[in-house]
Amino acid sequence: MQVAEAIPGSLDVASILIGLTGGLALFLFGLDQMSDALKLIAGDGLRRVLAKLTTNRFTGAVAGALITAVIQSSSVTTVLVVGFISAGLMSLTQSIGVIMGANIGSTITAQLVAFKITHYALLLVAIGFFMFFASRRERVREYGHLIMGLGLIFFGMQLMSEGTEPLRTYEPFMVTMQQMTNPLVAIMMAALFTALVQSSSATTGLVITFASQGFISLETGIAFVFGANVGTCITAALAAIGKSRDALRAVLVHVIFNLTGVAIWLGLIPQLAVFVTWFSPASPELHGVARLAAETPRQIANAHTVFNFANTAVLIWFTTPLAWLVERLVPEKAMTDVDVASPKYLDPVMLQTPALAMDVVRMELGRLGAAALHMMRGAFTSVTRGSAREIHVIEALDNNVDSLYGAIVTYLGELSQQSLSDHQSKQVHDFLAAANYIESIGDMIETNLVQAGRERLRARLVISKTTEDVLGALNKKVAWAVERAVRAIVADDPEIGREVADAKEEINRLAGEAERHLSRRLSADEPNRLAMFRMESEIMEYLRRMYYFAKRIAKLVVVDETTPAEIPAEAPADTMAPTDDPVEGGERPRARSDRETRGGRPAT
Repeated sequence: MQVAEAIPGSLDVASILIGLTGGLALFLFGLDQMSDALKLIAGDGLRRVLAKLTTNRFTGAVAGALITAVIQSSSVTTVLVVGFISAGLMSLTQSIGVIMGANIGSTITAQLVAFKITHYALLLVAIGFFMFFASRRERVREYGHLIMGLGLIFFGMQLMSEGTEPLRTYEPFMVTMQQMTNPLVAIMMAALFTALVQSSSATTGLVITFASQGFISLETGIAFVFGANVGTCITAALAAIGKSRDALRAVLVHVIFNLTGVAIWLGLIPQLAVFVTWFSPASPELHGVARLAAETPRQIANAHTVFNFANTAVLIWFTTPLAWLVERLVPEKAMTDVDVASPKYLDPVMLQTPALAMDVVRMELGRLGAAALHMMRGAFTSVTRGSAREIHVIEALDNNVDSLYGAIVTYLGELSQQSLSDHQSKQVHDFLAAANYIESIGDMIETNLVQAGRERLRARLVISKTTEDVLGALNKKVAWAVERAVRAIVADDPEIGREVADAKEEINRLAGEAERHLSRRLSADEPNRLAMFRMESEIMEYLRRMYYFAKRIAKLVVVDETTPAEIPAEAPADTMAPTDDPVEGGERPRARSDRETRGGRPAT
């Protein structure tokens, strides 16, 4: 500042830039911390809100506003909507209401930062810090995290304000800002800045900071806010590159909605300024720049809210035509084979909101289970009487299971690095376990059952129709159990999980019948009777083990209502001791164990 004082009309540019950029960094960091805390506090409520409030376009708009207000990111809300559309849980028309509501939710940031409580910023940081670090109660720590983030937001605003204060007396800068009357220039500048920092909240915070110093008029501030809305379109369009057709359509809805809103209001900025001035707090006792600095921040925040509310209120009546338009602009591709090996729902953007990321993992676990079931339903026939080619096809299907399994585990690993509540951490552990169990079913088919089928072909063994029927009944029931177990984890339904656990008696009955039948067949006067008995017994034992994996998956859903989950020791599947219920013994074959013991047999 000494240089600035020594040379009249000069500025300490370095100090201004440090205050501005450092304050902006703290502002964004605080916003991120507050958002993380809100996500933890809201938890599964985010999913329930979207599930219950998307029955029509109006309740969808309410849901979109609430979700975005919590997660502070309309782009994450859009990604979530894409997942719901892909899963068939929401139509494109319904999703438009959610996307429109997301813009309303994004105005919360502007309203928040317009409050002039920067003098208490460090007090909020201190209170939040002590709540976060001194308390052992998880809920208190989460609220401390929230308060500390809020304090950092206001402290960042204070630093930006103090850093730019010398500009108030710098005549060239003030003249330049006062001459910025062309709204198109302001919109372009704000759009470019928003696209650069990938945050409309950052632009809004900076605009309100400038307004609090009296640098810009209300009309210019409104134009900057419009530019922030245009800039989010650029961010959304870039995020949609390489995504699904549903993602492109959802992003296109977002872009059309924002651009249409700006186009409608572009010529009405003076009228909007008059309207918000009418109901916003006034400071008639002040004059000139001081009055501008006192009144404009709240007026800009109110203009931002009115702008988005009005756009939604008008355009929400046109959701059906808008859906028709985007479907024409982004038509369906010609039907092709679905790549089951590639994850469909695991979008990295969802990691920012763990409660919602859990949902996409559930959906992907459903696809993993479907791939394993596809193997299972074709394996029995191929192994008992199929050709070498048919057996090879079953073996190759495990590549799909392995690929999806790897993607899910990687995604869960990234999710575990986020700020998670204790319940969410347990969910990550349970989903990892479920993925392991499903993948182990695929490995057991690929290794053990395929090996049994190839031994049948080498020894030219022929399984009798009666034996095939007996084992087929067991296979059908086990496949049912696997399907229900996967559905239980995907739907988070304890009742379905209990169905799988209650099937133990029926599985044991069918296995007992198969054992007695095979024992009677052992005495039959047929060639290779011993080799046949050994192979048929192996198939029966592998089917029983698949049921045990299904029961383990089901227990992940019902365990909270019964007893604490066991953490099984690692043990190769082929060394598992045969008991009435091997899994109850506390040992779980780890994933890949069958491949590592390729060619091994169960104990008999």
